[in-house]
Amino acid sequence: MKSDKWILIFCLVLGTVCPVVASDAAEKTLPSLDQRFGSADVQESPSFQRHVVPLLSRLGCNGRACHGSFQGRGGFRLSLFGYDFQADHAALLDKESPRVDTEEPLESLILVKPTDADNHEGGLRYKKGGWEYQVLRRWVESGAADASTIDRLQDLQISPAEIVFNKAGQTAQLKVIACWADGTREDVTPLCRYVTNDGQVAKIDKNGLVTAGTPGDSHVVVNYDKAVVPVPVIQPVSDRVGARYPQVSTPTRIDELVVNKLRKVGIVPAELCTDAEFLRRVSLDMTGTLPTTTEVKSFLADTSKDKRQRKIDELLQRPAYAAWWSTKLCDFTGNNDDSLVNVVPRGNGISRTASQDWYEWIKLRIDENMPYDELVAGIVLASSRNQGEVYADYCANMSRVYSGASDEGYTSRQSMPHYWARRSFRQPEERVIGFAYSFLGLRIQCAQCHKHPFDQWTQNDFEQFRGFLTSTKFGNNPASKPEYNQLLETLKLKGKRGGDLRREIGKLIKEGKTIPFQEVYTAAPKSSRKPKVDIGTLREQLKKLEARLATIKKKGQQEAVAAAETAIVRLQKRIKAEERAQAQASSATAKLLGGEVIDLTQFEDPREPLMDWLRSPGNPYFAHAFVNRVWATYFNVGIVDPPDDMSLGNPPSNKPLLDYLAQGFIEHDFDMQWLHREITSSRTYQLSWRTNETNKNDERNFSRAVPRRLPAEVTYDAIQYAAASDARVEQMQKDLAGRAVIIPGSGTRYLGANRQAQYALTIFGRSMRETNCDCDRTEDVSLLQTVYLQNDEQLLDQLTDRNDSWLAQIQREYKIGKPAPGKGRQAPRRPANYDEFVKQRKAKIKQLRAVGKDEQAAALERQLRSYVKRFAGENKSTEQAVSDSQLPAAEVGSKIVKEAYLRTLSRYPTEQELQRSLRYLGESTDLAEGTKDLLWVLLNTKEFILNH
Repeated sequence: MKSDKWILIFCLVLGTVCPVVASDAAEKTLPSLDQRFGSADVQESPSFQRHVVPLLSRLGCNGRACHGSFQGRGGFRLSLFGYDFQADHAALLDKESPRVDTEEPLESLILVKPTDADNHEGGLRYKKGGWEYQVLRRWVESGAADASTIDRLQDLQISPAEIVFNKAGQTAQLKVIACWADGTREDVTPLCRYVTNDGQVAKIDKNGLVTAGTPGDSHVVVNYDKAVVPVPVIQPVSDRVGARYPQVSTPTRIDELVVNKLRKVGIVPAELCTDAEFLRRVSLDMTGTLPTTTEVKSFLADTSKDKRQRKIDELLQRPAYAAWWSTKLCDFTGNNDDSLVNVVPRGNGISRTASQDWYEWIKLRIDENMPYDELVAGIVLASSRNQGEVYADYCANMSRVYSGASDEGYTSRQSMPHYWARRSFRQPEERVIGFAYSFLGLRIQCAQCHKHPFDQWTQNDFEQFRGFLTSTKFGNNPASKPEYNQLLETLKLKGKRGGDLRREIGKLIKEGKTIPFQEVYTAAPKSSRKPKVDIGTLREQLKKLEARLATIKKKGQQEAVAAAETAIVRLQKRIKAEERAQAQASSATAKLLGGEVIDLTQFEDPREPLMDWLRSPGNPYFAHAFVNRVWATYFNVGIVDPPDDMSLGNPPSNKPLLDYLAQGFIEHDFDMQWLHREITSSRTYQLSWRTNETNKNDERNFSRAVPRRLPAEVTYDAIQYAAASDARVEQMQKDLAGRAVIIPGSGTRYLGANRQAQYALTIFGRSMRETNCDCDRTEDVSLLQTVYLQNDEQLLDQLTDRNDSWLAQIQREYKIGKPAPGKGRQAPRRPANYDEFVKQRKAKIKQLRAVGKDEQAAALERQLRSYVKRFAGENKSTEQAVSDSQLPAAEVGSKIVKEAYLRTLSRYPTEQELQRSLRYLGESTDLAEGTKDLLWVLLNTKEFILNH
């Protein structure tokens, strides 16, 4: 030991790695089971939790396709992925059909069946005499001990922590060390489950051997006990790595972290986007709105270096910013009209809806830049009454809101209780799933029945978390029930139902009367009752009865057998009843996800500790989930993608980047404007969509802008903007009237009341907010979207010369005459692709009918008839080409074309586009109709419908 000491000092002085230290560390780590149990004379007793259950998982015994399925296999069921140690142990030693025989260990079915391919439905799982066999044999021979005391896994250390390959076919072996709370370290490499997140980039076998595939980056995921650990795998897509990587500007911390990752992958970022591209992109992303023509002209003419930053600051102060991001938050929190039926009174005298309350409440707070955690607290801790408001005052104040007599309206209420009043959010299970989705970005629904396959959550975690959410109710508060009934009596409403009640309420609202309201309220949790009987004692009695039953069965005492079986059934029922009673009593406590158990009796509202946990700096989900969703809106994909799946098995593509944004968000007191400004000010956000050789296939490392289809509301508003007069556009910017971006709720009830926007928002994939998934909003492309843009009557109507249209504006400005009404009016000239378009549509209709899609076929037929009718009366003589001398006056024509490009594509036309457009206007039978066709063509370009 003295020599080791001096060697250590010598190494420290020289600054070298000391081999003695490494050797000592290695001695503290137990070798893997395949080494320790390689022979039949091994004497070690395996642990059920640390060894047996993980081994069964590795062998697939508790997988979905085997005994882990809901119904089990062959009369034998294990918990999926082995999360329930007690249930699994009981199943293995079940008296009726035991898989373990401690008296005759080698006859145990757990050893006999899996080693016999012919006798085992699941085939050969391991070889007799192999290390897996020896582990299970020794566990049975040692008495088949259970996991009555659950060991705590502190850490799962994996080496290498990151794998970088140079070419396809290379391999790397993972080594996994489990570090337990008692200080034990053990090599558990052969006990882990391994999966790959992208089999094209990297494959991994059951022993943890990783093999390189195509260039790119992904993760392999290691599962052991409750730990789920991702390991990055990278194979550069080019030779531009390390010293070969070019100098790239990184003016912000975001840029530094993005380029650090790109340098590893061999991807060079794109060049900066043009000013026109930036203005259009940031306007659509931040405000859901196209820039005006005046705005584009001014921005492009501005030569100051800080104009992009000034534009970002300006956009954050616009009403449309608050409107669009309120829509996004309504998506995440589930503002759905169909689920809010009867939350507020309905009747002929009531024009407000609950979804409108919800939307406007959020919008006001975003407009005021309320910190995100405070906004969320107003939802999470919501009650219908303001602090100190008695029931009579509450009803009077709300009656004024819904009669329109209130000066402040619903937005002045202290909180947003409608979140808790939804019909789809009243059961405890619905609340756990919905809450985790909205504020944590977690998909926890799997844990409702079994352990989450790609995360740490078990059924116990799910059940213990719901204690925070079960005490909040919607309905008649028992404390104010007498006042509620008295109001009904006074208003002569008692006994009225349905339509009769709604009509009476509407009448009373008009008369200025105070009507009774249901409310969201929270009952303080009661202290847990002491169990009448110890469940452990009952289970011991059950074991004794089962042992006695086995004895009398052998003796053939049939009457005694029947009596014992009856007693066992009764005792089992009693145990279950006591478990249910204690589970209900345990509502006085709840456990934070991945955190501590909270005594709820110490709080007036059980949601208070939950909200404190959400906004605490150490919370790993709250801030991360929000910044990730905001990032996904700006970049098409999240740093974690999908953005609502923040599971351990779905790691971020750039963890330092996500951590930086989340930490900065917290340090800036959850300032949402800081977050938007930080992201959009980065060079990364302002990169071009034009690719280079290294980044043409990159869609997850943010080396370029990824063109994506505009969201439904933004598409609808962009069409209105493009077709409206300048005066109408200015009006829509100020008060947002008529804009889809301010639509409050979703669901069939809302859309039915707003028929003009219904069809467009539906086909362009607006979120219906019916599921706990960001995928409820879709930006997928469909044929109906193309048909809508090309020939829907609603769209074509906006291109007419009505007073508030751009067409009417240019007719007034440039004194372009309107075509004469009636018979003398000529039909517009057919587009060059008219015949081909009709032919394609007819073929598509025929194809749809052939596969039974009659409804879609009928919709296309209607669109096609309207299209054909539009060009039916065309003057054939106008199809002849005209000379350049017949072009419109250069100045007028050029202005019209440039205005058309500015209001649709937010840029000036190229010289080629300008001349081609002028030629088309000159060939038109009427300049106004030609202008209309030009606008129609621009609305149907990819450049218009995409944000790039």
